[in-house]
Amino acid sequence: MGYHKRLRIVSGILKDKGSFVKTTLSTKRHKASTRRVILRATTHGSSVPPSDHRIAAVIGLGHGSRFTACTCIQAVMDRLHRTKDSSVAVKCLYTIHNIINKGSFILKDQLAVYPSSGGRNFLNLSTFRDGSDSETCDMSAWVRWYAGILEQNLMVSRILGYHLNSPRSKNEIIGFLNSDLLKELDVLVNFADHLGNVPADSLYLQRKSLVHEIVRLVSEDYRSVQREIFVRVTELGARMASLSWSECTEFLSCINRFEGCKDRIAVLLVNRNRNDDLWGLIKETKANLVAAIEKKENKGKMVVVATADNESNNLTRFSQLFRLAPSGRWVEF
Repeated sequence: MGYHKRLRIVSGILKDKGSFVKTTLSTKRHKASTRRVILRATTHGSSVPPSDHRIAAVIGLGHGSRFTACTCIQAVMDRLHRTKDSSVAVKCLYTIHNIINKGSFILKDQLAVYPSSGGRNFLNLSTFRDGSDSETCDMSAWVRWYAGILEQNLMVSRILGYHLNSPRSKNEIIGFLNSDLLKELDVLVNFADHLGNVPADSLYLQRKSLVHEIVRLVSEDYRSVQREIFVRVTELGARMASLSWSECTEFLSCINRFEGCKDRIAVLLVNRNRNDDLWGLIKETKANLVAAIEKKENKGKMVVVATADNESNNLTRFSQLFRLAPSGRWVEF
């Protein structure tokens, strides 16, 4: 380990100690104790994920009052947005990911409404960069990617109305409108699309247990996304005959985008989550959709030709019944 890296680690540890002292001296005891829980889960100087008991302590904050849950989310977001250390940023995101997966309703609810305006990029890490050395620059790309994954995860939850780890019964979507199913399918494919944007140039960082662990969690999310996609593709496929031309083309666009993610995702997950049944369904549905769209287009052309022929026949019949007089008026023969 180089001198500058050791110095940076020591500096980070001293910052953590300073933050602990600050919370100890704070007169706002309740907020201070909550912030100490977050600090312990997101310390400097280590490339290992927070221990289970540290994460459990964070999750436990969601079993108290709404004020405690709000303070918890505010503390982890403050820590995330103030740090310039890529490892601390990943630990904050990992903590948020565990809140999404394991947190109580009240804790998830506070996360869902942060900030009050919501939005697609509420974590606001698209420009994050730790330029301490080449490795932290590569880790920064993982921070940006991971933040995007969590944003997509929450967007899926908002559109579906439930979190990925609490799936809806398959029978519940039968009564959904085609437009609702297509909207849900679109946001699920958006998740897969972002997953495929993994920092391919720095996959070597997966040897670090922290990065390995976040890939494991994301892989579990993707398994849930695949399940949700399968259900909606199956249902929309069963309705294909009743889909309009525009709905068919939108459906086909989603399928094409999802297919385009397959190889990019395989770079990260290799043989995990292959789900041959899903890809078999995608291939079959795509072929049926292409045929259905062509049939609808040909039917539309036939209607246009029939309408044109009908108008031509009407004009011929009119000219046989009437003639144009010198006065410029049509008169009967």
